[in-house]
Amino acid sequence: MSKDILLEIRNLVTEFRTEDEIVKAVNDISFSLHRGETIGIVGESGSGKS
Repeated sequence: MSKDILLEIRNLVTEFRTEDEIVKAVNDISFSLHRGETIGIVGESGSGKS
């Protein structure tokens, strides 16, 4: 049921600008978190998880 969706992310893109280029940390990710589910996000330190 859609009413049980607690969090819905669609087409998320996160980019960081450096002196030389734009770095994509997250590129077009989508997910839904429903009541009672647990999700884990993994990645290297400094990769933009938070």
